[in-house]
Amino acid sequence: MTEGDINFWDSLEILGHELLHREREIVQKRQPATEKTKSATSEDGESGSRGHVLRAIERLTETMIVALSNGHSPVLTYKDRGKSSNVSFDEDFGVVPNDTIAVKTVDFSAIKSTTKFARTLQVLAITYRLVQTNTYSTKRDVFYNDTKLFGTQRVLDTIVDDIACMLKVPRHSLHILATSKGCVAGDLTLVDSDGSFLDCSVASGGTMVPAHVQNITNLHSNAKFVLVVEKDATFQKLLDDGFCRKLAPCIMVTGKGVPDLNTRMLVHKLWKAFHIPVFALVDADPHGMEIMCTYKYGSMALSHESHNLTVPTLKWLGVLPSDIRRLCIQEDVLLPMNDSDRAKARELLGRPYLSAEPLWKRELEEFLTRDRKAEIQSLISISPTFLTDVYIPNKIKFGGWI
Repeated sequence: MTEGDINFWDSLEILGHELLHREREIVQKRQPATEKTKSATSEDGESGSRGHVLRAIERLTETMIVALSNGHSPVLTYKDRGKSSNVSFDEDFGVVPNDTIAVKTVDFSAIKSTTKFARTLQVLAITYRLVQTNTYSTKRDVFYNDTKLFGTQRVLDTIVDDIACMLKVPRHSLHILATSKGCVAGDLTLVDSDGSFLDCSVASGGTMVPAHVQNITNLHSNAKFVLVVEKDATFQKLLDDGFCRKLAPCIMVTGKGVPDLNTRMLVHKLWKAFHIPVFALVDADPHGMEIMCTYKYGSMALSHESHNLTVPTLKWLGVLPSDIRRLCIQEDVLLPMNDSDRAKARELLGRPYLSAEPLWKRELEEFLTRDRKAEIQSLISISPTFLTDVYIPNKIKFGGWI
């Protein structure tokens, strides 16, 4: 091992100790919320959680029956997940729901609501049957079982999220699973929910993130850090260049763009299990930054699940807007900001968690000042192996993250 290698791992160890202290503080603050969730859902683990979901659906059904018997139209009420006033920012939890909540209603008596009411009842019936029999289905399967009713996959996806919010349970508790699109690679082994053993260092293109992330067990790794990569193309490029061998031991994860629930849950689980630094590698543009913020702080739509999805200690490794200037990346490789980029940058500047990240805010402001953006692949213009052999190793070695 060379002196450079020692410095490399020393810098990670120093960061690891700093983050571990921070993580312990966060875990202690999260513990009351976790215990509250457990007491509300189960006394005896998974069986109690299933019972809680069943009882919640039964109570909702009973409310509708009582309304009908009294000559009233049944109404479904749930939190408006698209309203920013329904969430606030907590430095230790990310985006969390407010106590005062604006709601949406689906009134059976309103003609414009009857279709949504029928769709919601159908999904509730499917959920009840799945939970009762302790079986699972994918959202895709549910959709194709009645495409005429749901119309589009997106309509069904929204209803499933609304029901989880309505019943106040994690989405996976409904036993309707999203198909994972993310991949993981590197020094990680685990046992999937069906008992199968997965070695994430074996598959040349990475291992698909399991559909039952909440039920995976026996996680083992000697990794020194986790690298979250925005795009699959970059993820595959790093694998092809032998990144996991050169900077072993480490773990790489990609959500292939905007991450799905299972990928976010896996990154959170790795952070919680191994207490190692988590870095993000995203495009130097406002949309890449938003994806990184989703991993770190969560999303408005799933704010009620932030304690199972966020990684508050995540660090922005690159590509930073200031890196574009510092590395003198050629202008013809850069891309002009469009109206969507500028709008997203201004919207991000208004988000409350940016006040807790002054360095991130400064980088975001540079987007608007220079009016230029760059993809991760722009680093290849310097050298085909610059990203793998120089940029990431030196960023980690010399603490070039923010």
